[in-house]
Amino acid sequence: MGTEDVSMRIVNPTFGIAPQGEGTAAAAPVDWLNDPVILFSNNKPNAKELLEGLRNRLSTIRRVDNVDYISKPSASQPAAAEVINDITKKYRIGLFALGD
Repeated sequence: MGTEDVSMRIVNPTFGIAPQGEGTAAAAPVDWLNDPVILFSNNKPNAKELLEGLRNRLSTIRRVDNVDYISKPSASQPAAAEVINDITKKYRIGLFALGD
């Protein structure tokens, strides 16, 4: 990769995206076979099992040595800002599970 910004943009679909003014957001294409993936759980019942099953399925079509798992400490609390910032720096793909 060159020096272009390839960071992940996380959007809360409940609120949408505020207009950015002029210009466009640019990100490099995602390489689904090799880019690092974070499996993020909201820590509700069955969310971890759902993500483990997803990781197992992914292992049949891609490498999974760079597929990691993280969960929030509590389903009723938002993820800490520093956790979100760390995730966006390390991973190109985020898959989120809402259990129950």
